Amino acid sequence: MTQASVPTGSAGRRASRLVPVALIALSVVPLVAGALRLSALSGGPDVMPDGARFAAMPVPVVAHIIAATGYTVLGAFQFGGSRPPARHRLMGRILLPLGLVVALSGIWMTLSYPRQDGDGDLLAAFRLGFGSLMAAALVLGLAAVLRRRYARHRAWMIRAYALGLGAGSQALILGLWTGTAGGDPTGTTRALLLGAGWAVNLAVAEALIRRGTGHRGQRLTRSVS
Repeated sequence: MTQASVPTGSAGRRASRLVPVALIALSVVPLVAGALRLSALSGGPDVMPDGARFAAMPVPVVAHIIAATGYTVLGAFQFGGSRPPARHRLMGRILLPLGLVVALSGIWMTLSYPRQDGDGDLLAAFRLGFGSLMAAALVLGLAAVLRRRYARHRAWMIRAYALGLGAGSQALILGLWTGTAGGDPTGTTRALLLGAGWAVNLAVAEALIRRGTGHRGQRLTRSVS
């Protein structure tokens, strides 16, 4: 079954191929930061801030970084054009456990590690809330596909990926804030900016979901008219 939401023609195919590239590009900063953190934890030079918070109990952060890297990069190729159903299912079987590790390890880190200077209860609540929402979206997406409710499956998986991509949008938002306001935000300001990263991604996800629903409705209308 082809995806009507993907533009047709050579220009549409080129645009669809750029979608995974754009999604991965959005995550470059957190992917590089994660690689540097893993290097420090494995005995390399520690160029990342607050390394001491993770050294005593590295398992949650290592699991989070490895799973987030796989989920972000592999998940990007679930977007941007039609895919053979067999490949889509195989990727889904890999991405679901990776996504759950991302969400649950993020919750584990929030509950287990000492807070970074300037982080407060609001940011902790955001991390716990959005992490729980991502895990719930993945479980609901799995339940939907098992019941052959493919539109619901698609919607929940898009929401889960949007939340998993939150670190990329957060890096962009924090960078813009630092460049315009000067200095790194702390306290409530930092919490709201990081929360905005998740919120913006969810808003984009909902727009994509509605767009896909609209295209399917148009195809149904044409088929019965």
